[in-house]
Amino acid sequence: MRIALAGPAHPYKGGGARHTTELAHRLAAAGHDVVIVSWRAQYPKRLYPGRQTVDVAEGAPYPRTRRLLAWYRPDGWLAAGGRLRTADLVVFALLTPLQVPAYLTIMAGLGRGAGQHGPRTAVICHNVLPHERRPGDVPLTRALLSRADTVITHSAAQAAQAKALAPGATVRTVTMPPHLPATGQEDHDAERIRFPAPAHCRLLFFGIVRPYKGLDVLLRALAGAPSHVTLTVAGEFWTDITDLEYLIAELGVRDRVALRPGYVPANQIPALFAAADALVMPYREATASQNALLAFAHGVPVITTTAGALAEAVRDGVDGLTCAPGDEEDLLRALKEFSDPRTARRLRAGVRAVDPEPGWAAYLRVLLAG
Repeated sequence: MRIALAGPAHPYKGGGARHTTELAHRLAAAGHDVVIVSWRAQYPKRLYPGRQTVDVAEGAPYPRTRRLLAWYRPDGWLAAGGRLRTADLVVFALLTPLQVPAYLTIMAGLGRGAGQHGPRTAVICHNVLPHERRPGDVPLTRALLSRADTVITHSAAQAAQAKALAPGATVRTVTMPPHLPATGQEDHDAERIRFPAPAHCRLLFFGIVRPYKGLDVLLRALAGAPSHVTLTVAGEFWTDITDLEYLIAELGVRDRVALRPGYVPANQIPALFAAADALVMPYREATASQNALLAFAHGVPVITTTAGALAEAVRDGVDGLTCAPGDEEDLLRALKEFSDPRTARRLRAGVRAVDPEPGWAAYLRVLLAG
């Protein structure tokens, strides 16, 4: 089958780019003729405050990646659609409605008008709608999902949201398979990263800091936790870091919190997780995340809320603990439980190696179903 994947790939960073790239590799390994149609400029910088690209790939780049798309060149979108008319399947990776105008234009270029038979289309929804919405997000997403032959979601809640937006769409749900960054050789500079002094209970918050991820809830819970519980916050800040520093001071936990602002390159991830006893995911809301699997790949248990599909990978009481989203007291309960060294040792012993094969086999079956 001739398959085109439209979405971010290296040098773009993050889970969406890794997923698109891994999907291309998996489809090619299954015998399909696969090309990635990616971006050379995905968003205006003012709409994405963090770092958009990386110098070193977070996994093996897919060799047939064509960087044809730019947010400021709609003519290029239409031309890309024309190039893909001979494909059997065109798959669009939806991470944000900012991509939708380009995707709709590509669809228009596929030549699926009256009396014409163009490629089958599918939309993979990393998020059906953003956690923090802008005007226009709903109608744009509705237009894209309504025009796709198949919509792929990663949780029952996301499927329900997709069906509400596009009642006539064919929506299929499958668990997001592992697509973890390839850490490669650890950077020697990682040894010089400042972490909290060794303690009995070292927590890690990892990834982009945005309001829906509930870091403020975690900090308030930390203030009530035993004094030997410390926290490292590592990732890009999409909020004002001074507001966070003020909250930390107000809560009296300045000596128990270390901030490491900035994107964490893949080769520094091992050191980051080696300095942690547990990853904490205090999200108020979520779709899915690879961070729990990333923690498990480094032998680290997970404390997570049950928002979205976050807790699906976590066996409560076996390799992690779960709590209610946005509930400071329930998160504090989990932190206190984990602060017992016996509990921490038991949960770490329960962490299993991540096996990506079953998840990817199921994913390809759902995506390729006619």
